[in-house]
Amino acid sequence: MLEEIRIQDLGVIGRAHVPLRPGLTVLTGETGAGKTMVLTGLNLLLGGKADPATVRTGGASAAVEGRVLLPAGPPVLARALEAGGALDDDGSLVLVRTVGAATPDSPGRSRAFLGGRSVPQAVLAEIADELVTVHGQADQARLRSPARQRQALDAYAGPAPQGPLVSYRASWSERQAGAAELRELTERKHDRAREAELLRLGLGEGERVAPQPGEDVALAAEVDRLAHAEDLRAAASGAHAVLVGDDSVALGEEQAVATLVEHARRSLEQVGEHDATLAALATRVAEAGFLLTDAAAELASYLGDLQADPARLDQAQRRRSELASLTRNYGADIAEVLDWADTAGRRLLDLDGGDEQLVALTARRDELTSTLESLGASISAGRRQAAESLADAVTAELAGLAMSGARLEVRVDPADEPGPHGADVVEMLLVPHAGAPARPLGKGASGGELSRVMLAIEVALATAPGSGAPRPATFVFDEVDAGVGGKAAVEVGRRLAALARGGQVLVVTHLAQVAAFADQHLVVTKSTGDGVDLVTESDVRNVTDEERVRELARMLSGQEDSDAARTHAAELLSLSGMGR
Repeated sequence: MLEEIRIQDLGVIGRAHVPLRPGLTVLTGETGAGKTMVLTGLNLLLGGKADPATVRTGGASAAVEGRVLLPAGPPVLARALEAGGALDDDGSLVLVRTVGAATPDSPGRSRAFLGGRSVPQAVLAEIADELVTVHGQADQARLRSPARQRQALDAYAGPAPQGPLVSYRASWSERQAGAAELRELTERKHDRAREAELLRLGLGEGERVAPQPGEDVALAAEVDRLAHAEDLRAAASGAHAVLVGDDSVALGEEQAVATLVEHARRSLEQVGEHDATLAALATRVAEAGFLLTDAAAELASYLGDLQADPARLDQAQRRRSELASLTRNYGADIAEVLDWADTAGRRLLDLDGGDEQLVALTARRDELTSTLESLGASISAGRRQAAESLADAVTAELAGLAMSGARLEVRVDPADEPGPHGADVVEMLLVPHAGAPARPLGKGASGGELSRVMLAIEVALATAPGSGAPRPATFVFDEVDAGVGGKAAVEVGRRLAALARGGQVLVVTHLAQVAAFADQHLVVTKSTGDGVDLVTESDVRNVTDEERVRELARMLSGQEDSDAARTHAAELLSLSGMGR
């Protein structure tokens, strides 16, 4: 339930406080006083689109704050907490919306806050769906939509179609997804067969060559070594001779390095006992000698193993050629080729299982089709039963709304093709008076008739016995009385008061007959200062007693001080009190 709305610098409103309470609240005032801006502010709180042009002239930004008292455990509470919002100490939830004025440097940005936390505008819209139902001229137009008519019927029917409808939608979504996959598999059957054949050819070539991990790298090193065997042998022999001497290599007057190092070690050791530094150097020279000796031994072993093997070189080169045929087609090296083979093997299993998948998907589609037919039949039966009851309930309400002889028909006909909401086409038709043909609401109802039909439907939904569809606790009607007057206006007020008994109803009206039924009467007035229209906090007033009579008299005749108008206003108040 909305507890209050505070508005600053929105349209003609400089600052306003709109207190709200349970029951029926009417908002009245002269044209241009700011009633529309009150609804604009409420629309902003409910996640509506922000327009920088609505910022009051001279203001940097507009701000709207609303306080909502939540019942225990509603979904909106969980959504608010999920968004990071927090409740006030009294359990209320504060919603805030700001709109910046457009300037050459800024387009005028909007921000939304929920329970003290900045949130996307869409979050406020989600919460609004749970809290408030808004009816205005645009909503009357939407009532002409078959989809809206179906939703109204389902809401009235309650659990009868709602339970199967949840299962129906889940099955419908699954079947649609499965049908898309089945269609893709069927359309790509030849492409998949071609892809599978190419994968088999590649995997077959890989199995024939049978590459081993790292084999290409090892072969490259081996081929390089075998191709330069003589150069390697000459280099190793020369180094070995230089290190330890070799009769096959003439060093001339030079001596082997190992011999020279040995001489150096002995020279240092002879005097090392007299100088610690030379003793340490003698140790290091000895270590160098050991390293040279080890290197010479490894060179000798290397020379023993090194052989020129033309046959092995030819074999290694042929093997490299085989591997190259794989790396040209399936990867930059053997590691990538092996990765490709692993991926291709899994893909081939998937492709080869396509026929089995087609069979499984076809069977599941047929199973879901049967399920949808069964659920659809149950939904249709519930809708047809509810349609008759809703038509009777709305027709009874229309009689009370000065549309005696009018009748609402709710038809539930089979659709050409089942859809996500069942296998029905729901259509509401209005018989405006006895003897007139039934015509669709979208074609045969005037604005005033639509207003009353919409109100009658809301009253029927609110009072539906056993309806399982949760209804928001707050209803907002903007000029629901458009196009009506006289006795019809009185009955509109009476029905709005009846709807408000179980919740909260806020109505913007120009009719005294409607305003007389209010539990709370708010008046928006306009004061002028410095040539600019201003609405201050005191300009949205809760009128009672004599002030209320004066306002009703103004609405009736435009002359709040007219004795006749005031007498008529008092009679309306008396009538509304007895008619509750």
